[in-house]
Amino acid sequence: MKKITSALVALGLGIALSASVQANTSDEAVVERIKAVGSVCIEGDDSCGGAAPVAAAGGAARSGEEVYNTKCAACHATGAAGAPKYGTAEWADRGAKGLDTLLSNAINGLNAMPPRGLCADCSDDELKASIEHMLNGSK
Repeated sequence: MKKITSALVALGLGIALSASVQANTSDEAVVERIKAVGSVCIEGDDSCGGAAPVAAAGGAARSGEEVYNTKCAACHATGAAGAPKYGTAEWADRGAKGLDTLLSNAINGLNAMPPRGLCADCSDDELKASIEHMLNGSK
């Protein structure tokens, strides 16, 4: 008899708690809990205010040296994954290809270098300036 009484008490308590939780949960509360925390706006999509591209830090173009030091040096200072090392004749050899070819390779990626290297937020002009910086530093 004690087992049946205990089971009925537990069942009653479970039903009471369930009813209490359901009473405190409204449709609005559920919607609030599962709503998105943000949204994505694609550049050129006027339905969300026509998002403008984010400018580089400070809004002004970074110098070639700054881009090299903050982005390119990770590979080009050490020669990682076959990257031509800054300050070596490897860049003089690359210079023979022409700046336009080097810029195209930087934008599109080449061998182990991903598109835009490690500078996804660099403009084409900033990439060009960093390439010129590396060319000017070659021996």
